[in-house]
This record gives sequence, C-alpha cells and structure tokens, in this order.
Amino acid sequence: MNDEHIVSSFDRDLAELNQMVARLGGLAEQQFAAAIDALENRNASSIETIVSNDAELDQLEKDLNDRAIEVIATRGPMATDLRRILSAVKIAAVLERVGDYAKNIAKRSLVIISDETNRSDTISVGRIADIVQGMLREALDAYATANADLAMEVWERDQEVDELYTSLHGDLLGVIAKGAEEASVSSHFLFIAKNIERIGDHTTAVAEQVYFQVHGEMPSEERPKANAISEASDIED
Repeated sequence: MNDEHIVSSFDRDLAELNQMVARLGGLAEQQFAAAIDALENRNASSIETIVSNDAELDQLEKDLNDRAIEVIATRGPMATDLRRILSAVKIAAVLERVGDYAKNIAKRSLVIISDETNRSDTISVGRIADIVQGMLREALDAYATANADLAMEVWERDQEVDELYTSLHGDLLGVIAKGAEEASVSSHFLFIAKNIERIGDHTTAVAEQVYFQVHGEMPSEERPKANAISEASDIED
C-alpha cells in the first residue's frame, strides 16, 4: 500500500509539471498571437500589455524548474519518468524563449505602427506567422497527448517556414539596399520575420522533446532546413 501511495504521489507530481507546461504554452501562444494581431491591425494600445505579460512567462518557467528539481530530489525518477521531467524543463525553456520573441515582435511593431499604416509586407509576415502559430499549437497538443507522430509532422513543417522566410528576407533586403524612404520600416519587418522564423525553430525543439519522451532518443535525421541565413536572433531584454 505504501508503494502504491508513492506511485500515486509521483503521478500527481508529473501531472502538476504537465499542467505548468500547459500554462506556459497557453501564455506563449497568447503572447505570440497578440503580437501578430497588434502588427496586422496596427493596434499600438495592446503592445504595453504584451511586453509586461512577458514577466509572467519568466516566472512560470522558474517555478517549473524549481518544482522539477524538487521532484527529482525527492522521487529519484529513472528511465521514462526522468525523461518526462527533463522534457518538461526543456520545453519550458523553449516556451519562455517564444515569449521573448513575441515581446520583441511587439516592440518592433510599435515602431512600424508609428511610421506607416498599410504595407504589403504585413501580409507576407502574416502568412509565416499563421503557419508557425499552427505549428506551436500542434506541438503543444503533441506534448499533451504524447503523440510522437504529430510531433514529427510539426518538425517537418519547419521547412515551409524557412522557404517563406528566405523569400521575404530577399525582398526586404532589396528595399533596404535601395535606400528608399521605407527602408527603415523594412528593417523592422526583417527582424520581425526573423523572430517568427526563430519561433518556428523553437517549436520544432518542442516536437523533438516529445519524440524523445516517447522513444527515448532524438529523431535520427537532421531537421530539414531550406536556407542557411544566420542573422542574429534579435532578442532584446
């Protein structure tokens, strides 16, 4: 009976970690969606809220890390159970990073909003963002259901994001190189597009952790990439 009690308590610990990941994931999704909405609808009033909400993501990640350390110290998990805890910690770090990118998108959007009101670049950025938002949602669903097949579908979709980003990157660099009046705004779009592409990369990291949790190893193939562009990730505190 005592062993059963310990198992039951450990299951509750794991369920608590999963719930914390779900909260982090939900907030990261919300932050990303809000940042893109602010850009598309030129809604400057929401940006301050997006920036301030990032602190909650930071705190949630810290709380999860502290709880994971406590569980490892008190339960001494092995094999699959340990993988589940380590995956939760790594995914939490990824989701906190997604929040950082969303905050930076919001900050860049504020500059764009103040400089102009209608540009076709917004449509191109929106297309990439729609795909990445879908990837993030499905990656979190894959984690919640331990669905490695769904995780790998997300993993493979990143190539589409890379292709769209590469195309937009070239267009924006062309505008900037001409020194046109809109070059300054285009530079902000360039960094926003890069941040979205990086969220896609981080989302595939969530997918890889789901695969690792289920199979005990990382995917055997290298993640497909459609470009070799490597600017700075443009994270700002």
